[in-house]
Amino acid sequence: MRLRTRGERQDHGAPAAPGHAVELRGVQRRYGRGAGAVHALRGIDLALPRGTYTAVMGPSGSGKSTLLQCAAGLDRPTAGSVLLGGTELTRLGENKLTELRRSRLGFVFQAFNLLPSLTVSQNVLLPMRLAGLRADHARAAEVLAQVGLAAHGRRRPAELSGGQQQRVAIARALITRPDVIFADEPTGALDTRTAAEILALLRQAVDSLGATVVMVTHDPVAASYADVALFLADGALAGSLQRPTAEQVAARMTTLDPRGAARAAEPAA
Repeated sequence: MRLRTRGERQDHGAPAAPGHAVELRGVQRRYGRGAGAVHALRGIDLALPRGTYTAVMGPSGSGKSTLLQCAAGLDRPTAGSVLLGGTELTRLGENKLTELRRSRLGFVFQAFNLLPSLTVSQNVLLPMRLAGLRADHARAAEVLAQVGLAAHGRRRPAELSGGQQQRVAIARALITRPDVIFADEPTGALDTRTAAEILALLRQAVDSLGATVVMVTHDPVAASYADVALFLADGALAGSLQRPTAEQVAARMTTLDPRGAARAAEPAA
């Protein structure tokens, strides 16, 4: 399944760069063996253009988190291949894969994952240090300004609100100018208003900075910020929506998991 670029969406920012940021070719992921094996992914073919924002949705157990983990090189497929900007992750050894994740990928998680003993600036610079790069304090100040935290660099995470901590996590994800930012339920721990601010920041990262964002979410409102919503069911792609609205996403989720229709229609708490 190939998704066209959304250049027309970029009228308030730079156009999307050509090419694909992430490609999955026949990706399967199986856990266990024999009759008890769980087929989390059943042959995923997917190509995500650079400079786009993709939401991945599906019922619980549909494989969306496994897809993100395989695409980000955090888990290895049982079969198939994963390419990041043309680099085949499935051919890399663990050391090379770790190096690539640190230098070319950004991550935003529901739990923020900030180190409490470090300042905001130090947390933002951590990916550069782990990648063996010189700590670029000017770059840290730049990305903190981009997420509205220019004056907070010397604070500790405990001094910030949940929304501010997630802004730090986004700045940390942007610091190395990664090929792709992977976001796993980035608004799951936030109230509705703060969640909207975080989603707008991710949208801005795509439109203004040319970033590529792949976000797993259960929230139709969150998915409406994306260029395209992908739907998984039982480990397989079950369709997509271009320029999705929250109502369209909620309706599609109902067809995939009628029991979860009421949950899917609710915004993140």
